[in-house]
Amino acid sequence: MEIINGFNLKNIRGDILGGITAAVVALPLALAFGNAALGPGGAIYGLYGAVVVGFLAALFGGTPAQVSGPTGPMSVTVAGVVAGLAAVGVPRDLSAGQILPLVMAAVVIGGLLQILFGILKLGKYITLVPYSVVSGFMSGIGVIIIALQIGPLLGISTRGGVVESLSTVFFKFST
Repeated sequence: MEIINGFNLKNIRGDILGGITAAVVALPLALAFGNAALGPGGAIYGLYGAVVVGFLAALFGGTPAQVSGPTGPMSVTVAGVVAGLAAVGVPRDLSAGQILPLVMAAVVIGGLLQILFGILKLGKYITLVPYSVVSGFMSGIGVIIIALQIGPLLGISTRGGVVESLSTVFFKFST
């Protein structure tokens, strides 16, 4: 007996095990991205974000076998939004309360555009993006994430982007 969009009571065991597996995989990533997020909330922001994304993906998702969660490309995209806002003069100081609402607005607009693209069935056009472009993008994100983690791996507190983090590590070892 099918209830909604491919959900069938015959598959309940597999659905529950798949959900638990996805949660176990997404939990450390959500904690890490929450820890890297803006503001004093830390890791709890990542958990909230993962839960909200999971519910929204289940509600608006286009396939019954969809797994959604925090991703490296999204964190790099949000960092780009923050850098762009800082470049036009919006202070990064959260006590001023100016940058966080703007970043959240950009994320919500991005989500609404994704929903619109899904309604218009535009997802099939992603096949027109060459594999080398997608591979280069993902490899670049991997290099950025690794470069940002070199300082914490060595026990050095770093802040800022890739250049600032690597400069801090270099100067700690050169002195």
